[in-house]
Amino acid sequence: MSTARLTTGWDLREPSPATPDLDVRELEKRSRLMRVVTRRIALSDLPNREIAQRAGIPTQRLSDLLAGKIEHFSVEELETLRHSVEDEG
Repeated sequence: MSTARLTTGWDLREPSPATPDLDVRELEKRSRLMRVVTRRIALSDLPNREIAQRAGIPTQRLSDLLAGKIEHFSVEELETLRHSVEDEG
């Protein structure tokens, strides 16, 4: 029985260096900020449309945040949202 292995393009590829989006510390910070912002939104009496308007983002972006789509937001965007939501409360 032959032990020859089929080589594909994926086998020849070298592992790519970690991208900034995959940095563990940044992901932890984004995750923590997302939890803070979503909790403040949940405790708010304002409708989501009003919160999005006050934060200066489209309603769909707010929906992405509430759906947990962390990859759609940078740390800076989450910081801005946090301050916007805290200012309202």
